[in-house]
Amino acid sequence: MPGKLDTEVKKTIRRQQLREMVPLADSTIYEMEQRGEFPRRFALTPRCVVWDLSEVQAWLAARRSKPIARAAGPDVKQRRARPVKEPDRAPRSALRAG
Repeated sequence: MPGKLDTEVKKTIRRQQLREMVPLADSTIYEMEQRGEFPRRFALTPRCVVWDLSEVQAWLAARRSKPIARAAGPDVKQRRARPVKEPDRAPRSALRAG
């Protein structure tokens, strides 16, 4: 069939349905789309945008299978207010004897 799209969209979801599936803010989803980290929306009409349900489900499955990369904790010895001091290295028995 000439002019047929390469990708076949079976079901689409609107913004409200996407919010129920993916609990992220609209701005976060938009930024992730711009970086290529989230499925792109497309316009059905000038006022109606939708996402491909299978792409969103695939994205969720990929996120579920990947472990979360945790950020390193802050170095509390470097902070200016209430810095954490090194613990004493003397054994407890030496403290009791003196």
